[in-house]
Amino acid sequence: EVQIVESGGGLVQAGGSLRLSCAAAGFTFDDYAIGWFRQAPGKEREGVSCISSNDGSTYYADSVKGRFTISSDSAKNTVYLQMNSPKPEDTAVYYCAAVLRRVGVHLPTETYEYAYWGQGTQVTVSS
Repeated sequence: EVQIVESGGGLVQAGGSLRLSCAAAGFTFDDYAIGWFRQAPGKEREGVSCISSNDGSTYYADSVKGRFTISSDSAKNTVYLQMNSPKPEDTAVYYCAAVLRRVGVHLPTETYEYAYWGQGTQVTVSS
């Protein structure tokens, strides 16, 4: 059974830092792309950052480039999202998701491309 569990959310001041964790189980971690998505109240869920451990491919939304860093630890089956200098507009529920991805195939970045989802973790950035 595939399990995806996010943690690390909370309240952070603008300009601070926060690290989200995504722990995965039930599949071969390195065969999957892992993505972070977020959904703010009244808005659609959007892609934030994605990574594929098998070839190191990464993706960042323009809104977070230079501020957020995604990384993976295959030994722990965990993907991290380091959020530096967060802004109030980063406030949202952050979701982690996974999908099977073979080397050479494009890195999925859209919500509809991901098959397995966690329950989400709230991130609130105060000004």
